[in-house]
Amino acid sequence: MTGQRCVVTGAGRGIGAALAEAFAAEGASVVVNDLDATAAAATAARIGAVAVPGDAASRDGVAALIDAARAELGGIDVYCANAGVAPGGGPEAPEALWTAAWEVNVMAHVRAAELLLPEWLERGGGRFVATVSAAGLLTMLGSAPYSVSKHAALSFAEWLAASYRHRGIKVHALCPQGVRTQILESAGELGQALMGATALEPEQVAADTLRAIREERFLILPHPEVADYYAARATDTDRWLDAMNRLQRKFVVEEER
Repeated sequence: MTGQRCVVTGAGRGIGAALAEAFAAEGASVVVNDLDATAAAATAARIGAVAVPGDAASRDGVAALIDAARAELGGIDVYCANAGVAPGGGPEAPEALWTAAWEVNVMAHVRAAELLLPEWLERGGGRFVATVSAAGLLTMLGSAPYSVSKHAALSFAEWLAASYRHRGIKVHALCPQGVRTQILESAGELGQALMGATALEPEQVAADTLRAIREERFLILPHPEVADYYAARATDTDRWLDAMNRLQRKFVVEEER
């Protein structure tokens, strides 16, 4: 990462902060973005980076972030679309929560890519790291907005890789299962029951991301077992759905009671 110019969104804490710190430690120049200006400033100060707080999802917010990062760094080589939200519920969830999940978990990636690709394609290189979650490969019981939007985020990352790999655009989809962050904490007893026992520290996820970048791997799976779950989902979907439904009955139904 020496000499690389990186932007990491949602980097005030959790996975984003760990990614920013790992990149900086490897010799990158880093812009730390977060909606929480205080958290962004704290991360930046700790790792010797530049804080550019603000909205990394809306069209205007993404444009402002990319303009500021280019001004600070002189260009962008790596963009980590890491910011995410995880509202709970199903079809009955308020439409505002569905909209927030779509804007932050999907459209933030689309809008960033729209602004980054012309420069990257012209010079023949650029790297896009999308924090997707294992929910994008599988599902997340108790949170339809999160599951649906993360599937879309994975699909967009795949599309980017398939469309521009031959032109020097590198794409990675980071798909951890449980990570000890605020999102896991806010998932309550259900989240702890499903993911708590195998939850990783954000620093481990960042280390796995750096390894995948060195090896030029698209899928980043800090929990290796997710690959087996993903294969089972694809090759015997009904059996996989039965297994997920058993978890639904065991954890979600009991929680509703």
